[in-house]
Amino acid sequence: MTRFAEANYVKDLPEIFQQLLKYNMKLNPDKCAFGVQSGKFLGFILTCRGIEANLEKCRAVLNMRSPKTVKEIHQLTGRLAALARFLPRIAHRSHHFFKNLRKQQEFHWTEECEKAFTELKAILSAPPILQTPEVGKPFYLYLSITDHAISFVLVTEAEKQQHSVYFVSKSLQNAEICYPKLEKLALALVTTARRLRHYFQSHTIVVRIEQLLRQILTKPELARRLIKWSIELSEYDIQYQSRGAIKSQALADFIAELTAEEQDPKNNTWTLYVDGASNSKGSGAGILLEDKHGAQFEQSLQFTFHASNNQAEYETLIAGLRLAQTMGITYLNVKCDSLLVVQQVTGIFQVKDPLLEKYNVIVSNLVKNVQKFNISHIPREQNDRADIFSKLATIRSQTTPSILSQLTLEEPSVILTSISSISQEDDWRSPFITYLQTGNIPSNVQNQRKFKRRASFYTMLEADLYKRGFTRPLLRCLNTAEAKLTIDEVHKGVCGTHIGGRSLAAKILRVGYYWPTLQQDCMNKVKHCDHCQRHAPIIHTPAEQLHASDICWPFNKWGLDILGPFPPAPGQVKFLIVAIDYFTKWIEATPLAKITSEKMISFV
Repeated sequence: MTRFAEANYVKDLPEIFQQLLKYNMKLNPDKCAFGVQSGKFLGFILTCRGIEANLEKCRAVLNMRSPKTVKEIHQLTGRLAALARFLPRIAHRSHHFFKNLRKQQEFHWTEECEKAFTELKAILSAPPILQTPEVGKPFYLYLSITDHAISFVLVTEAEKQQHSVYFVSKSLQNAEICYPKLEKLALALVTTARRLRHYFQSHTIVVRIEQLLRQILTKPELARRLIKWSIELSEYDIQYQSRGAIKSQALADFIAELTAEEQDPKNNTWTLYVDGASNSKGSGAGILLEDKHGAQFEQSLQFTFHASNNQAEYETLIAGLRLAQTMGITYLNVKCDSLLVVQQVTGIFQVKDPLLEKYNVIVSNLVKNVQKFNISHIPREQNDRADIFSKLATIRSQTTPSILSQLTLEEPSVILTSISSISQEDDWRSPFITYLQTGNIPSNVQNQRKFKRRASFYTMLEADLYKRGFTRPLLRCLNTAEAKLTIDEVHKGVCGTHIGGRSLAAKILRVGYYWPTLQQDCMNKVKHCDHCQRHAPIIHTPAEQLHASDICWPFNKWGLDILGPFPPAPGQVKFLIVAIDYFTKWIEATPLAKITSEKMISFV
């Protein structure tokens, strides 16, 4: 039990002793110590300054000579593993050591191994002091990647100073080495959450990174593993911030070494390759978005509507610009093999076609959101990958690669005759769309934790909101007006069969639509449908439970009673025998002077 305040220490001791008495536990006096300023615990040194490395373990590494055999390499890696919590970039620095452990290769102690060994000794000569976490304070996470390892550091801020809490590194294995760099960043975040799960569950984690990690984890059309990682991270309270200034010199050196290749996305120019295709088999688009560091986003878009070649080129350009806008890219260089589209966008050619003129206006509005925009014409030979994706969309192969997004565009971006809705009613989708696009929770949300958990089941495709399902594909979310139109069409449309409420809701889910009140709306629709009420099977069940009643007939059952005594009447009569029939209410009465059995039998 460690406490940095004496008042808390004295307060917690009675509670500990009560628990020991309650469960009949005993302590060994030879191994007990109270009020110790510092001591060894689980191989670490606990002091008032924080958690320090065991100096004996540090000296064991410092006194080692350069390994000359594989056995000495095993000794070195084993000793470094015991101090991994205090060593930044240990997986990256140890990469050259691990090469010598492969059975297929002979042992060679290279200059890279000696350099890494020297750096590790320099760090262990003055190991960093790790801080213990404080309840209620957020943690800040810095991520970085190299070609063969991922590394991350968990820090906390106190009095405007940053202090490291935990260093973690992981060597990439097998297929992980071939991941794109942005997926390696996502893998680093997931690995951190798995190893430091207790920290993630009890604290708010602020990820400080300049890359577009939040946008990547909210796009379901990317690699399938990203969807799995996004759902896994949704249970934690994770926020994303720009890196900003580093307040700790030791941490600054660590971050500088790890992120030498990382650039600010605002100053990073992305290249967008677009190509549209239209033939007898259909229309489609191919999009390739990449930066100079090798990060790529590939998208194949199929059109369910007929489109000309020029219209397909414009649709492809609009889809690519919207993808770049979703990723928050502000410096964009577009490559297109359609000379007409390039010259019309740049203003060299005049747009005379009314349909293409509206497309040109949409492109101009999207370009305004980009700080630096350039579009140029390239030969088709230099745009081969986007051309392959566009042709793939026209035939839509049954085999879907894991890193290629294959989407479908149901309607064109421009329709010559269109009517805009002016309804001002509240849309239940607005809070989720705002959160997924900006990362900010609306102010009218009461339970933020519950809202984040619900928002993790939704995602954005283009400008539409979709709901993820466990056993079904993405469900498009509809507003109130669209939901009403969908229910009417499915229930009593061309193919409607006036099915029941539960079957109607299940059929709408199979079609691919969703809204929160789907079940109740379908039940109400069936109850208020005139044809369903008129032509439904006759229900013979009574409205309420039947009540049993006795069958009676006149003079079958009488009620007898004796009244009196009354004041004496002529003949000294003062009693009265009365009989009433239950069914007809017929009354028979006889006065008596005395009540005897003979008189009663005579009356009956």
